[in-house]
Amino acid sequence: FFFPQVLLLACAEDLECVPGFQQKAFYIERPFEFTEDQPVLNLEFDDCKGNNKLNFEVSNPDFKVERDGSLVALKNISEAGRALFVHARSEHAEDMAEILIVGANEKHGALKEIFKIEGNLGIPRQKRAILATPILIPENQRPPFPRSVGKVISSEGTEGAKFRLSGKGVDQDPKGIFRINEISGDVSVTRALDREAIANYELEVEVTDISGKTIDGPVRLDISVIDQNDNRPMFKEGPYVGHVMEGSPTGTTVMRMTAFDADDSSTDNALLRYNILKQTPTKPSPNMFYIDPEKGDIVTVVSPVLLDRETMETPKYELVIEAKDMGGLDVGLTGTATATILIDDKNDHPPEFTKKEFQATVKEGVTGVIVNLTVGDRDDPATGAWKAVYTIINGNPGQSFEIHTNPQTNEGMLSVVKPLDYEISAFHTLLIKVENEDPLIPDIAYGPSSTATVQITVEDVNEGPVFHPNPMTVTKQENIPIGSVVLTVNATDPDTLQHQTIRYSVYKDPAGWLEINPTNGTIGTTAILDRESPHVQNNIYTALFLAIDSGNPPATGTGTLHITLEDVNDNVPSLYPTLAKVCDDAKDLRVVVLGASDKDLHPNTDPFKFELSKQSGPEKLWRITKLNNTHAQVILLQNLKKANYNIPISVTDSGKPPLTNNTELKLQVCSCKKSKMDCSATDALHISMTLILLSLFSLFCKSFP
Repeated sequence: FFFPQVLLLACAEDLECVPGFQQKAFYIERPFEFTEDQPVLNLEFDDCKGNNKLNFEVSNPDFKVERDGSLVALKNISEAGRALFVHARSEHAEDMAEILIVGANEKHGALKEIFKIEGNLGIPRQKRAILATPILIPENQRPPFPRSVGKVISSEGTEGAKFRLSGKGVDQDPKGIFRINEISGDVSVTRALDREAIANYELEVEVTDISGKTIDGPVRLDISVIDQNDNRPMFKEGPYVGHVMEGSPTGTTVMRMTAFDADDSSTDNALLRYNILKQTPTKPSPNMFYIDPEKGDIVTVVSPVLLDRETMETPKYELVIEAKDMGGLDVGLTGTATATILIDDKNDHPPEFTKKEFQATVKEGVTGVIVNLTVGDRDDPATGAWKAVYTIINGNPGQSFEIHTNPQTNEGMLSVVKPLDYEISAFHTLLIKVENEDPLIPDIAYGPSSTATVQITVEDVNEGPVFHPNPMTVTKQENIPIGSVVLTVNATDPDTLQHQTIRYSVYKDPAGWLEINPTNGTIGTTAILDRESPHVQNNIYTALFLAIDSGNPPATGTGTLHITLEDVNDNVPSLYPTLAKVCDDAKDLRVVVLGASDKDLHPNTDPFKFELSKQSGPEKLWRITKLNNTHAQVILLQNLKKANYNIPISVTDSGKPPLTNNTELKLQVCSCKKSKMDCSATDALHISMTLILLSLFSLFCKSFP
């Protein structure tokens, strides 16, 4: 073993006794094995008062310190960790020493780290009178407090000199943790420390005179809190859920479990080891998985055959994982978490029909679902490896059938989408295959059970007769004589295998103009067809007829008839307006613009001819002038007295033969004062009976050309 030399901090003759370990930090080369009762090194502890009731405690229970300070192993040990801590306590002092176990190539770095050369030990580059060796304090010490943890020594013997301590933990937050005896230099701690809160304190110590003036220093005093195993490992990243595909090779990594330990990561206090405490369920093997004790990786340890989701009790496994510090030793603290592992499905089972042949019956003329085809699939229903896709591969040339998947049951819903005809085919045979949404794995194929036959029987139904064509169209002139034949309809019965008779009847005849022979289907008129009727839309009159067979019960077919009515000149033109007013002193003698309209169609309408009947009296009082094909203007030839006048006017259309309408325009001549027209108290009609008779005679003559 390598025994380090003591680093001299000051000349021995200049120092008085310092209570505690005379050397606080060591390193030794890691042996192949610590041998039972073989001394490892010697520790020197002196409380400067005779070491009364001296007791040693070692952090590793496999070691002890003899009364003479020899550190020995209690048994043969091949692994002791990276460090040992020795706690010594006497009646008058208490101290801690650290022993670092390193490899041969780590000597130089370990020596520099432990003794903190030129820095942490407060060694000055020039000679100092203050000796402030590093202090090591275990965390979580029990009362009483305060307790002495070290001592600062000054070689200066100045009368009245005092020690003064400062820094974080003294006069800076957290304040009051450490104090120093200003006369003796004893450093004490006032309460238990927590390394996980603060691991190191860097204080300063100086010597002052009686007035408080610094006469030496400041010198750094390092206090390190020695870790105790007081924190359990914790799993902080849960929930922990891993997935592994069924049939995965042995050794497939599923997931990683990582725990955290707040203790010193450089010690065994935070050296974690992982272990599986429990597996649920325990079938098909109680050891389905293994966890790497150092990394925390969970891997499969069973053969791919056992990792079969379809044969498992459940595709979900729960593992209770334990993390233990102290490298997994029995004295270590533990923490646990549950890892959930889901066995994911792959498409290694094709869907199979529950039977080879299915039967269905459907009435002709009906559409909709006729049968549900059932399949079985052992794969996971939540995946495309279970969801079925159906295809009709034979027997559907007319595309009369379709098949869709019921998303809840996975059944194939076979439907008729085009009505079937019993007279054409009473039986249909379909060949249907089923596949999965996801492809099968390479070494699995669809077999004969993935196809099935559906036998469909079509039931005969008494179908209604069918009109040919439908709708039926015909063109007729309006006003044809009553009893005229319009059309003979033709309806046939689709039930060719049944010998049935057909009778006809009127279903809808809005104007009541038509009748039909119930036996031969001849349609005739019962009234005059009027193109101008409100029942005629866009010159077309529409009626509906029924064809009824002799089945039991009888079936009915409906036919539609469109009659296009040609126009004849059967409406005289009408004149508007029929009343006009004018002032008796009017300067503008253009009385009114007249318009004409005709219910008939062109050419039986405009251009219209406007004329005045013969005027009585020696003087003509008005005239009419044509403005265009549909309008004319009435003009007074002189101002008239206040009275009512009837002006006879005839208007003639352009039909062949033309029709004339003789009518009168009532003209009121009124007195007008201050923009107000007064037409009251007018004289009696200023038109003689002679003029009226002449108008009637003119109308009579035009009626008989």
